[in-house]
Amino acid sequence: MFVDQAEILVRSGSGGDGCVSFRREKYIPRGGPDGGDGGKGGDVVLVADPQLTTLVDVGRRSFYGAENGRSGGGANRSGRAGNDLELHVPMGTIVREAPEEETDSDREVVGRTIADLSVSEQRVVVARGGKGGRGNKSFATPTEQTPRHSEEGGPSVELRLKLELKLLADVGLVGLPNAGKSTLLSRVSAANPKIAAYPFTTLHPVLGIAELSDMRRLVFADIPGLIEGAHEGHGLGIDFLRHVERTRVLVHLVSAEAGDLESLVENYETIEGELAGFNEALSRKPRLIVLSKVDVLPALEAENLATVFADKIGFEVARLSAVTGTGLPSLLNAVDRLIHWDDR
Repeated sequence: MFVDQAEILVRSGSGGDGCVSFRREKYIPRGGPDGGDGGKGGDVVLVADPQLTTLVDVGRRSFYGAENGRSGGGANRSGRAGNDLELHVPMGTIVREAPEEETDSDREVVGRTIADLSVSEQRVVVARGGKGGRGNKSFATPTEQTPRHSEEGGPSVELRLKLELKLLADVGLVGLPNAGKSTLLSRVSAANPKIAAYPFTTLHPVLGIAELSDMRRLVFADIPGLIEGAHEGHGLGIDFLRHVERTRVLVHLVSAEAGDLESLVENYETIEGELAGFNEALSRKPRLIVLSKVDVLPALEAENLATVFADKIGFEVARLSAVTGTGLPSLLNAVDRLIHWDDR
């Protein structure tokens, strides 16, 4: 199951109390204070795990708490520190503090961003454990040699977190439903996305790795098909448009099944409008425009259609048939060049 959002309540451990104690042993008068300090409470730590691709595991529970520190004891015994609690989340997880109050406004309230876990094994302490309290031995002074007071342990920290996953990929495949994104992903990688002759067969983003020559690889993300109004909540797109923000290059597939130039342009502008409507930065992201499913047309007709389509939108248009493999090697090379150019 793919889950890219989760809300959890975390609580660090409270510190252990310090101890009030006096040394009482035979033949040792005036033993003095010997109350030990309490142990520190455990921290709640989030760790970016490259082996995870979904928040489903961490989202199974609504509450996570670290261990409390133990109280100090007599004979200068310090309390044991509470164990830290580590929660593993996928790389690309954004950690925010969930808003305390709901709003009636249509505008979503975004809490304070605590961390962006985009590096493998990156760690962040989201709730720090309470400090251990001092025992009465720590309060002994030349003027107060028998203190009869100690210190309570520090309180725990409770925090409601909103976790949001944005997949990390080199290439994002976008387009209308049935534009051929899943078929393309299945041809360039070992991924097995669902492929069928009806819309919305892809219900969640799917990652695949394309192996190139010279030990190079590209990570592709197949984004569920977008429709007009996706950035306003129509269809499935709004739930997954945020994953496009993490990609370095977009491959925009426009199906040749539309047939005429007017329909191609309309389909192209629909997707470009939804990307810009969700985040203006997406309209500036490097992209390749691809006329997909060219195998449904005669070769010469497909070539002419791609040419007039390119002239109309002002961008070069590549031709592709993921079924027959036409244009596949050149597409991978073009994407690779675009990514390397973006690194300069």
